[in-house]
This record gives sequence, C-alpha cells and structure tokens, in this order.
Amino acid sequence: MAQGFPGLTGERAAGADDRAESRAVARVRGLTRRFGERTVLDGADLTIERGEFVALLGRSGSGKSTLLRALAGLDRETGGDLAVDGTVAVAFQEPRLVPWKKVRANVALGLRTSGGGASGTSGGGPRAAADKALAEVGLAERGDAWPLTLSGGEAQRASLARALVREPGLLLLDEPFSALDALTRITMHRLVLDLWERHRPGVLLVTHDVDEALLLADRVLVLDGGRIAHETRVRLPRPRPRDHPDLSGLRATLLARLGVTPEDAPQDAPQDVPGGPRADVPGETP
Repeated sequence: MAQGFPGLTGERAAGADDRAESRAVARVRGLTRRFGERTVLDGADLTIERGEFVALLGRSGSGKSTLLRALAGLDRETGGDLAVDGTVAVAFQEPRLVPWKKVRANVALGLRTSGGGASGTSGGGPRAAADKALAEVGLAERGDAWPLTLSGGEAQRASLARALVREPGLLLLDEPFSALDALTRITMHRLVLDLWERHRPGVLLVTHDVDEALLLADRVLVLDGGRIAHETRVRLPRPRPRDHPDLSGLRATLLARLGVTPEDAPQDAPQDVPGGPRADVPGETP
C-alpha cells in the first residue's frame, strides 16, 4: 500500500512501499468517482501485488464494486491514476452466462480481446483452452451442456473458468459466492483457493462477509469515506479454521471498523458453515 493511507494499522519498514510497487499488478492513486453530487470514491489508493489475495470490505454503497469496475476497465468516468499490468478477468455475483451458447462456448468467450483476437490459447486453440479451464473447475463433462441446465454452483464454476481461461494477472471477484447456499459456498471457497495457488494471479475479492474475507485473503481492507481506511494482514496458513483465536481478534477489529457493535453482530456460525457477519447496514442502498 502507498504511504499516507489514513487509518491504516501497523508500521511498515522504510522502502516497503517501493518494493510493493515493483511487484504490483494493480496500482491506484487518488481515484475519484462521482455520481451527480454524490462522491463515492474520494482519493482512494490501492496496490495489489502479483500473487496476492486481497479482500475488500465496506458497508453497502461504500464504493467497493465501483472500485472493482474501475480496475476492470468498465468505468471510464473516474479521476486519478490507475494502472494494471497484464490481463484482467472478472467473475461477478451473477454468472452472466450467455443462454444461447453451450458452456464450452461461454468459457471460450473469455479468450476474446477488444482487437478480435484471443489470449491464453497457447497450445490447442480456444476449444482446448476452454476444456482445460472447465476441467480445472470440475466441469469437464459439462462443456456441451446448456447454461440453464446448470446448478447455481456449476454456473459460478463456469464463470470462474471463463475468467481463468484468459490466464489473468489480475482476477477480480465481485461477491461471487453471495447467492450460493452454505455448502456450495464452502466448496467454492476451496476451489478458488486451489485455483489461486495453482495460477497465482493477484486477486481482489469484494465481499460483505467478514469471515469469508478472513478465511481467504492475505490482506483485508475496509473502504470507508471513499478511501481505504483500514488494513488487516492475515498471517495464518491456509486452510484456516473459522474458530482460530487469532481470527476472532481480527474479526472483532474489522467489525468495529465497519461500525458493527457486538450486539449487532450475529452469533458465530458453525466452523464449517460460511456466511458469517456481514457489513451491510439496514436501509442503506446496496
């Protein structure tokens, strides 16, 4: 992260920021975004290193998805400096599969570039690349299926395959697990970690789920007031037990930063069931 972030916890050694810059796959400085008279991002700074898994928390309407869309190149109405080194891929909350194309063809859509060519096709062409990506997410036998025949978990796996087929340097995940049932989310968490460890892209996961962020990420950020207001590093090895005492302390700190009091927080979920405390604020626009 850049020096001078307001509210960041912990001290960083001299030169740490320069080293992070040299390894950065994404760099944002002074990013602003306004919608009419409302300022959503107000000078946000962010660095994501290659191979780093970062989670972004914030109240509903805080600008998390706005920041992700800017990194994805989907919002050109921002101010400030933004640079991404390499290919970017996105998996959204909704799988967004094209219903009139079979699953393999949907995954192959991820290979298309703005210039009409293809990327990530080293060896075998788009079909082989799509089949390889489907096999990695456990859908090797579903390439000829229609999207409407997939379960929610299978559709989200296909969406991940479409993102990973591009061999991205930066993978953006916009609440991709929030619509899934609890058991499917557990499976998807394990799958995403396995894929991340295999391919090592930089990852930015936008989520409302504090426990999800702590279980998956190297670094958890809180977006507040249009800026990154807090950073927590999670130094525990994976897989991480939900009831680890170190996570309990980090969880309490993050909830406090999100304005959630102990009385507001739900009771701890069982260790193997995802869907812990969320950073939603009732009545606030998503």
